[in-house]
Amino acid sequence: MGATEATLGVIREMAAAMEEHRGYLTKLDSEIGDGDHGTNMHRGFQAALERLDGAELNTPADVLKAVSMALISKVGGAAGPLYGTAFLRASTALADKEEVSGEDVAAALEAALGGIQQRGKAEVGDKTIVDALTPAVEAAKGAGGGSVAEVFRAAAAAAEEGAVSTVEMTARRGRASYLGARAVGHRDPGATSTQLLLEAAARSLGSE
Repeated sequence: MGATEATLGVIREMAAAMEEHRGYLTKLDSEIGDGDHGTNMHRGFQAALERLDGAELNTPADVLKAVSMALISKVGGAAGPLYGTAFLRASTALADKEEVSGEDVAAALEAALGGIQQRGKAEVGDKTIVDALTPAVEAAKGAGGGSVAEVFRAAAAAAEEGAVSTVEMTARRGRASYLGARAVGHRDPGATSTQLLLEAAARSLGSE
């Protein structure tokens, strides 16, 4: 399987994960946010699948850019611009590469994190996507010499730890920041969706 087809498979698995966990993400968001994160992420990835269907896709970067455009246009709240920027930066990092290595994936994830931080101004400890994606990037870079699947598995495991760590945090960014100490005890929905997306990528790629 070529890298472009593999990337399409990853996006399909991500979309399936957002459909499967829509209720869970919405429940998390209803506790500390607007209660629409699961619905928004599901809508965005369904729009991404529609955009990809019939599109001319020659490289993995083409796939990621199309996903970016769909998320920015269809996902409400902060998640659309943040995830849209993440996919766009990842697309730029892969440029015109027709094949993708583990190191390329690590670089793309790092670019995605940079885009999210530039747009959202969040740091580790603010109870956001960044708390899952930052350790994921570090793990990906550490596993960069491995296969693409190995890199995603390492990133997903680290993202899960990062998402769990948000439970004890006071939110300093986003809607949850209005709750102050009342946000403690709740898992951040954005960090959780990041974990779920990375797990979907690893699952899609199997044991390659």
